Amino acid sequence: MGKTLYLECNSGISGDMTVGALIDLGADTKVLDAVLDTVEAEGFKIKYSRVKRSGLDCQDFDVILDEEHDGHDHDMEYLYGHTHSHDGEHDHHHDHHHNHENQESQHHEEHHHHHVHRGMKEITEIIDNAKMTDNARKIAKRIFEILAEAESKAHGLPVEEVHFHEVGAVDSIVDVISIAVCIDNLGVDKVIVPKLYEGHGTVRCQHGILPVPVPAVTNIVVDHKISLEIIDVKGELVTPTGAAAVAALRTDDKLPKEFKIEKVGMGSGKRDYGLSGFVRAMIIS
Repeated sequence: MGKTLYLECNSGISGDMTVGALIDLGADTKVLDAVLDTVEAEGFKIKYSRVKRSGLDCQDFDVILDEEHDGHDHDMEYLYGHTHSHDGEHDHHHDHHHNHENQESQHHEEHHHHHVHRGMKEITEIIDNAKMTDNARKIAKRIFEILAEAESKAHGLPVEEVHFHEVGAVDSIVDVISIAVCIDNLGVDKVIVPKLYEGHGTVRCQHGILPVPVPAVTNIVVDHKISLEIIDVKGELVTPTGAAAVAALRTDDKLPKEFKIEKVGMGSGKRDYGLSGFVRAMIIS
């Protein structure tokens, strides 16, 4: 009998927030590390730490990229052109560095030309070549298919011609594979997400300044009938990876009238919008 997961996305959702929440629920980081060691992508390492968000203890999952691969995803000045105050609540780190440098030299030559843009073909190869369960592989591919369909619609290109920028960056590949591995490891087969909360305004992307929600996110919520509530916060709360994970995993949008909470996990976001700043995941029965 599989488990039922309820994802509460009051501060939005992103790939790393989701992974953090699933690890906090008890997904085995040794299993995850073993899979990530076989991912044929260069220039990243993983850090697990405990951080405070709104004074609450959360799990942080950080994909640290070298300079060549960094997409400025957490740089508020770059994303919004103005600084957001950081509440300095980060503390109490337990780092588990997980370095791909050896593997990097081994795969550097053959994958060097995939640095900037990766299409579905290259991403599917990375997922196929990583050592994970068939179920985890299926989930990871489904999340990327949803992303590719959304980007294809946004740019007016066939799916096979879509080249991912932010999404195809190494951190998103790692986030998607990590979500799939953690869901599989936890034995989750039902996922309830009533709705997503999104901000407003604009955000800087590879293609320039885009309105929030960004086109890939609007396409995902349209195609997968996900309810959206726009709240009074300037900024992108829902990333394409977060929205695609919800679309791929969600089996229901309604909570039962009554349920027991078996376990709670909280995954921290990196961007500070003055909200609670975490995804809360609950195993319910």
